[in-house]
Amino acid sequence: MSPPRKTTLPSGPLPLIPDKYLDVPSQRLYYLSLGLLCQAIKLVDFTLSLASRDDGLATCKKWLLVDFLYCTILIWLRIPRLQYSKAVVLLQIGLLWFLDGIMFGGITLNISGGTADLGIMPSSFSSKLDLSATPETFSFADVLVPLGLGWLTSSSGAKDAHLLGQHTVRMSPISTAELNNLGLSFCLAPPDNFVLIPILLNNTNLHGLKYSLTPLGHEGIGSSKVEYDLTAKDLKAIEQTRLEGMKSPRPSATTARDSEEYDEYDDGDRHEPRNSHPSLQSTQTLVHIRLNKPGTLRLERVFDASNVDARLIYPSSVTVVPCPRVEFVDDDFPKEDIRCSGEESNLQLTINIYGIPPLSLRWLRTVNGRREHFLVEGIEDRSEDSNTRGEKSPSLARPGKGVVAMIPQELRIPLAISLDIPGTYVYALEEIVDGIGNVVRIGAGGLSVNTSSDIQTKTTRSLVVLRRPTASFKHCKPGSPTSLLVGSEAMLVIATSEVNDLDLPLELLLQYQPLIDVGDDPKGNKLIKPWKKTFTTQGIQNELGVHATAPGDYTIVGVRGKWCTGDVLAPETCRVVEKPFPTAEIEWKRIHECSGDTGVSASLVLHGTPPFHVQYHMQRGNEAPVQFFKTFANARGGLTLQPERSGHYFFTFVQLSDANYKKIELKGPSIDQLIHPPAAADFVTGHAGKKRTINSCDGGTVEVEVDLRGTSPWNLELQIVGPRSTENLKIEGIEDSRKLLQISVPKAVDIDGGSFEINIVNVEDVYKCKRSISVPGILVNVRRVKSTVKFYGSRSKRQLTVLQDETASLPLRLTGDGPWRVKYRRLGESKTITQYVNSPNDYLRVSQKGTYEIVDVADSQCPGSVITESAIFTVDWVPRPSAKLSPQTNAVYEAYNGSYILPTVCEGVNDFVDLDLTGRPPFQIMYNIAQDGESGGTKLLDQPTFNSIQPRTRFQLQTSNPGRMYYEVKQIGDTAYPLGKYPNTIIPRAERLLFEQQISMRPSARFKNRNRMSYCLNDSFTPLATSTDGIILFDGTPPFMLKLSIKNLAASHVDTTTVKVSTLTWKLDLPAYHFTSIGPHLISIDSVRDSSNCTPATLDPLGSSIWVDVAETAAIVPFDRREHFCVGEVSQFQLEGIPPWTIGYRINGRTYTQEAKVSPFALVQKQPGEFTITSIAHQQKLCKAAVTDLRFTVHSLPSAQVGHGKRVYQDIHEGDQAEIVFNLVGEPPFTFTYQRSEPSSRKGGKPGKVLETHTVSRVATNEYSVYSALEGTWTVTSISDRYCRYPSAQPDLGAGKKR
Repeated sequence: MSPPRKTTLPSGPLPLIPDKYLDVPSQRLYYLSLGLLCQAIKLVDFTLSLASRDDGLATCKKWLLVDFLYCTILIWLRIPRLQYSKAVVLLQIGLLWFLDGIMFGGITLNISGGTADLGIMPSSFSSKLDLSATPETFSFADVLVPLGLGWLTSSSGAKDAHLLGQHTVRMSPISTAELNNLGLSFCLAPPDNFVLIPILLNNTNLHGLKYSLTPLGHEGIGSSKVEYDLTAKDLKAIEQTRLEGMKSPRPSATTARDSEEYDEYDDGDRHEPRNSHPSLQSTQTLVHIRLNKPGTLRLERVFDASNVDARLIYPSSVTVVPCPRVEFVDDDFPKEDIRCSGEESNLQLTINIYGIPPLSLRWLRTVNGRREHFLVEGIEDRSEDSNTRGEKSPSLARPGKGVVAMIPQELRIPLAISLDIPGTYVYALEEIVDGIGNVVRIGAGGLSVNTSSDIQTKTTRSLVVLRRPTASFKHCKPGSPTSLLVGSEAMLVIATSEVNDLDLPLELLLQYQPLIDVGDDPKGNKLIKPWKKTFTTQGIQNELGVHATAPGDYTIVGVRGKWCTGDVLAPETCRVVEKPFPTAEIEWKRIHECSGDTGVSASLVLHGTPPFHVQYHMQRGNEAPVQFFKTFANARGGLTLQPERSGHYFFTFVQLSDANYKKIELKGPSIDQLIHPPAAADFVTGHAGKKRTINSCDGGTVEVEVDLRGTSPWNLELQIVGPRSTENLKIEGIEDSRKLLQISVPKAVDIDGGSFEINIVNVEDVYKCKRSISVPGILVNVRRVKSTVKFYGSRSKRQLTVLQDETASLPLRLTGDGPWRVKYRRLGESKTITQYVNSPNDYLRVSQKGTYEIVDVADSQCPGSVITESAIFTVDWVPRPSAKLSPQTNAVYEAYNGSYILPTVCEGVNDFVDLDLTGRPPFQIMYNIAQDGESGGTKLLDQPTFNSIQPRTRFQLQTSNPGRMYYEVKQIGDTAYPLGKYPNTIIPRAERLLFEQQISMRPSARFKNRNRMSYCLNDSFTPLATSTDGIILFDGTPPFMLKLSIKNLAASHVDTTTVKVSTLTWKLDLPAYHFTSIGPHLISIDSVRDSSNCTPATLDPLGSSIWVDVAETAAIVPFDRREHFCVGEVSQFQLEGIPPWTIGYRINGRTYTQEAKVSPFALVQKQPGEFTITSIAHQQKLCKAAVTDLRFTVHSLPSAQVGHGKRVYQDIHEGDQAEIVFNLVGEPPFTFTYQRSEPSSRKGGKPGKVLETHTVSRVATNEYSVYSALEGTWTVTSISDRYCRYPSAQPDLGAGKKR
């Protein structure tokens, strides 16, 4: 099978079998294949039934059940694509059942159209008459037969209800009975305490049996024997109980073969006594005796229904003893089932055994899942008393076993055990065999490998041997002590191993010894003392954590589990050492230069565990102190502090952290210092390492801002570097740290433009300390020409027309250095738009129409100016096409919906309107056509498009469908705006052209159907209460004027009348008109008009007329005047009038009706009793006439039964005779024919070849007997009474009877 794939299931219930187990296509394939297999087997059965003479009713029943189960199980499986409605499933079952009936004889087809009882009817009648039948008498079988259950009410094997039953006589062979034919052994075991002993019967129709039971030890004493009788009913009850017990077998006396542990110790000739026997032959049966007492059972007698004894086969006795049993004795078993490894333990188990000696015992030992099997044989009590008892006791000789004492013994056997390996020990008793071969399986073979240690039953014992636990310190050993921080705790981890879960929790004894004795403490403090404590593990964890709060030595003294004492492993001692706080040695130094003290430096020596983190404060005057951090990886480090601002500073170290302690307060030395930083200068906003560029568009100076550091006032020296000259500029007495300087542009650059550079040379502070400065300078670009902007073109050319929503490009002309920033606006709006352009001949791109004005311009360096004469540009749109109704159109405008109302026209009248179009031809017009819907609202009919090359076009209106028509112009295209290029440009709904028109329907009338109407002579032309014919349907606007004509074909006369109808439906109602002659009348619609004054529609020739039949009173006349008929015969009548006829008749006081379409009329009689014709009517049950003188008597067909209508099987022996009884039903005297045939080879089959046939006449009684000593099957073939015969005699009328 292919791997599962995901199948998309239809909506609805999911299949019963999920798709993950079997995909849906495979389910369909398998189930349909099963159906085909069933049909193939059915064809094989059909072929066999054709070749066999047996009755096929049993085969038919089988296939009726199979087909029903197949169809119903298919519903239950819910397979997609094979799910059908209930009606379809019932149809499938019906078709399959019909096929089964045809194939296997359940249904007989009568080709001539009559029933099997109509064989007396001549073929000439069957070809000319329309045969009908009277209803059959009702019974419960009439309910079962339509359901396919008619076989429940039929006689076994009989298809003919008038000839029932058969009597079969057979010669009986010699019968035998064999007790315990398989030679089994039996024993009684609780809780049932009974056994079933088989008896094999051959050619025996068992009626009862007798057996005797002798208690154990009393076989030679006759007075101890007790006899019992069992009837066939008792044996049947025992057999029913046995079959129910086989469904739930008991673990009692069984054989070693039933176990998976069967080995060479098991006997090869043991069998299951209750349900294990070879297949029986066709003449053999098996019964059982239920025995619940021990002893020797002997079969005394077996007899059949004729009280004939069966031959008993030797041996006819069997011995039943108590089943052996074995169990452990609870007295010597220890209360505790857990032991420790290494302990001396001499345990002994005691086993109690009971049974017939000698006994054999099988037991097993499981150690940590490894099994060992043991067998002990020859177990018996060999004491003198026991032997004496055994000699006096009766014995049973078995081949190879010697003489066995038949009295059970109870023994006790010791079993020594050794516990040298840790693990789980399980001792289980498996099997006990007594001296006569009874085997009892204890059931220990079912123990799993992972057997629980708490199994303590009568047949099992279990012990658990535990390993000794161990303990040692983890992550701590001599040379690697555990660190302890001041004021905190250290975690000591003790690891355990070799611990069984049953031995938990563990108890650990821990001893603590401080490093300094109390007496050695100079202060004499007694805060730390030695101690011993016990700790307990939690749960199933293999580690124990101990919190150490003081330095010293911690030692594991001992470890003990719940059951076992453990061992202490190395390292057993852990030393805890306390870590001191970190400290620092700090030395300050002052830094002095020409301007004075410029900073301080600190040298640090750190004690602790690196890395070190130092926190210090720096405070300037009264300002808030600022925190700083410094990290040192080594124990020695240095720190230099030189603030950039002058002032009085305080430097203090605050905290110290190392790897163990965080933020330890430092109380080291501090320093305060009056610091004067050295002078420094730089340009403001200058980028580090980069030269700044500024632009100068007008004026003779440029502004430069400098940043000065140090002590004011400062003297600053600048250098101006021009294209051909260099100039130094000194500025003295600068008090502020930031100074805005005015630098003059060199004359050569100021006139023509160009660039020059400004650099800082040096700076000098108040202490006359001069420092050279090397920082990037400033590049100054000087321009003397401004940029300009304007629109290109003359005033008349500065305008542009584009299509709506397209982008317009306005040409620009610019001067200066790009890129440029151009600002513009649209006149009438205050919003200014900015656009960046890169080319001096670039464009402004706009998408809205209007007049645009340039407001401002700037190039990459300087602002520019706008040329006002060329700053304006106009953009226009090409107008879109439009449409409107021509002024000459006759229409009324409705303001509430913006629609034009056109005049009403009739259906099919040609009409149009004229449209005036504006735009650039040719035009394309798309419009919607809608009509009022049936459920309210409107429905869209079409959305066509038409073309026009002229500004005025004619718009054709649709008038073929009556109703309200709506027209809406949705889109208009022209050359500028073609619809193919602008498909989504739709006219706004408020601006669309909308017009509507009412189309009136043309009136018409027709008949609803053309069924012929029937009236009787002299009836008025009014509606028939039970008929729906003669209804006229109208189309149009009421009221209608309808003109009708009534033509009497018999009298060649025509009447015309006009009727006013106010509804759309009218039933013919002309009470003033009466039918005065018989024959057909033609009713025709001549014309119709409505209130719209529209031309009527053409009338349908087939729907504008209807026929009316006028009939006279009907009559019925019989063909002959017979007074007696038989069931199944045909009575014939001549009918007068117009078909169809309705004949009323009465049978035994019950009234029936029958339809007849042709004359003469034939009726098959199906019920016995008095038959009377009461009435006849024609013209659809009209014109009814009463009949008073037509009646006769119908008699039942006679019937005969053999064996009271059943299949009787009688076995006789040679010399005996059988009585065959015939029961006759009918009116005597009787004449019947019977025959003897060869009996069928199987029970229920059809008889074989006919051996003899006899006819008996003038039988005046209802019962007749025949005696015979011959073998065969007697059946009845025909019977006749005073009036009737069955089967009916074939008249000599040419054609024979057809079935």
